[in-house]
Amino acid sequence: MNELRKRKYERWFRAADVDGDGAITRQDVVLMSERYVRARGIGPDSPQAQQMYETMRRFWETVIAPVDTDKDDRVTSAEMTQAFAAMFVDRAHYPEELAPVADHFFDLADSDGDGAISLTEFTHIFGSTGRAGDDECAEVFNALDLDGSGTLSRDEYHRAASEFFYGENPDAPANHLFGRLH
Repeated sequence: MNELRKRKYERWFRAADVDGDGAITRQDVVLMSERYVRARGIGPDSPQAQQMYETMRRFWETVIAPVDTDKDDRVTSAEMTQAFAAMFVDRAHYPEELAPVADHFFDLADSDGDGAISLTEFTHIFGSTGRAGDDECAEVFNALDLDGSGTLSRDEYHRAASEFFYGENPDAPANHLFGRLH
């Protein structure tokens, strides 16, 4: 794995380690869910919130928990980076490896259900998870909006997710999908 991919995976890890204790736990996923609910401005008991909690529970069970190699219910940066490096080798496998998870996150971000992510929706979700400010979110959003439509289509979002997890281009805007790389 090259240094860029390692930095991207570590950035993703920092965004997912919501409480900042150095590991991703089930509690981080709960906290992430609560952030999404607040960012979307919906009640915690609403059907949309319940769907979000369920989606995030599945995210824990299918993506995070399986890479906990020592089975201590805490996924460290080393465990996550090693797992991502092993999983995300060939972009041709994106449809089965990552697309279903990316679809869930696209649907979470697309709060009005119009099939596209607006800048406001992007900022609500990715600003809360990536701990990025409005200006940074706008900069990343505009770079990912390949057709200049003012929204991210599902295809543009998939391209960004694929580039983030598989790509090795140091100039790709998708490198900053989960917050600016430093």
